[in-house]
Amino acid sequence: MCELYVKADPILFESRSRSLRIRGVVTTLRLENQFWDILREIAEVDGMTTNQLITKLHEEVMELRGEVENFASFLRVSCTRYLAQREARSVPLITAHSSGKAQSRVASVP
Repeated sequence: MCELYVKADPILFESRSRSLRIRGVVTTLRLENQFWDILREIAEVDGMTTNQLITKLHEEVMELRGEVENFASFLRVSCTRYLAQREARSVPLITAHSSGKAQSRVASVP
């Protein structure tokens, strides 16, 4: 069972930082590459850039809760919730092709 996890490409769990502007303040977020990929997919499905999605999520969580102690953890949990919903509803996946254009396909649910 653990083989599925331990044989993952190490690039997936390497961290990468990105700077973006949230509420007029430049913020740096550090997430593992796997989560950046999922956030990109969510953004593409919603017709946004990754930075636009992150800004929107920050605005919405601040409006609902008034604060968020660990925004990076919030984003990781949001990614896992998205994956669970995608599997449950067969949300279209975005796949990159050699042409550089994104193309949708439907995920199959076992």
